[in-house]
Amino acid sequence: MPTASSSRVAACAFSALFSMAVGCVSGPSRDSPAQRIEPATAVPTDPAFTWQLPTGFPEPYVPANNPMSAAKVSLGRYLFYDTRLSGNGHFSCASCHRQKLAFTDGRDRAMGSTGELHPRSAMSLTNVAYSASYNWADPALTLLEDQALGPLLNRKPIELGVAGREDEVLDRLRADVETVASFEAAFPGEPISLATIVRAIAAFERTLVSGNSPYDRYLFWGEPLTDGEMRGLKLFFSERLRCAECHSGLNLSGPVRAADATFEIGERVDPAAQRSDGGQRFKAPTLRNIAVTAPYMHDGRFSSLEEVVRFYAAGGRPVVRASVLESELAGGFSLTDRELEDLIAFLGALTDHDFLGDPRFADPRESGQSDTLLAPPV
Repeated sequence: MPTASSSRVAACAFSALFSMAVGCVSGPSRDSPAQRIEPATAVPTDPAFTWQLPTGFPEPYVPANNPMSAAKVSLGRYLFYDTRLSGNGHFSCASCHRQKLAFTDGRDRAMGSTGELHPRSAMSLTNVAYSASYNWADPALTLLEDQALGPLLNRKPIELGVAGREDEVLDRLRADVETVASFEAAFPGEPISLATIVRAIAAFERTLVSGNSPYDRYLFWGEPLTDGEMRGLKLFFSERLRCAECHSGLNLSGPVRAADATFEIGERVDPAAQRSDGGQRFKAPTLRNIAVTAPYMHDGRFSSLEEVVRFYAAGGRPVVRASVLESELAGGFSLTDRELEDLIAFLGALTDHDFLGDPRFADPRESGQSDTLLAPPV
């Protein structure tokens, strides 16, 4: 059982981790403008659908025009792994978002269906349902449905390469009897379209919830962390390192969005990235499952967590040039070698191995469930 001292640290960590998800929300970040987020109201839900959420996690926000249903989630899961959704028929969402890598791709920069490289790395989809905004640098993009259109239709760079070939891609789906039946079950009376495709994929992505890491089990069940992980936790939430200034909230990435929360958000901004990429602002990504999502940063410049920690310890330097957007949070800090090891150990304790291998999120074709497309994931 945790000691009195460790319990106080856990209480502090619990507050930092979950306060923004349940209405006890801090104000907007000093580094970005605030935006008003309203709660989901009276969202109808198919009685056959049940959220399967970890202990302490609130129900995710769901837009009123895309209520959750078991058939919709199942279809979205199938489409997420479906290469028919690329112009050339060889790529899928999962090509850039692999489950065992916390739905990243292991590349420094994402590669599209034609081999063209994206200027940014593929972001993790861990707990993406709780994100207040999407992509690296677009705080105005606040719905998963809108986000899903980007990879389909982007031309610069080309990702899935559907732009200009929309009818061809839709005809592939309409020609398959099983796929047609699945759309009819998920969207009764609606045609197969890009709109129904992205709504299904968004519904599936909202089920990608991770909350069974050693850190979660420590907070909720009193399961002990190792000595090194515990020391790293204290460092992470300390005034000296201030990691939680940017990596706080339910997803360790700043403000989150939940079904029952109405609050002001200001997406946490990576203070070092503001200087190291010509002054560009980038959101602070989730640290959940961070140990399996190398390489790191928006451009994959670092191959290890040690490099990342040393970079921030040095105040985000060396950099290309200074920026007027430079944040006081990027002032740097000192660490001993053991403290560095402890902090990395704590970051490793944010890995949810069940999530990385959960059959509910796997390719239904590979898991032998392609003949049960209409059934909810099991």
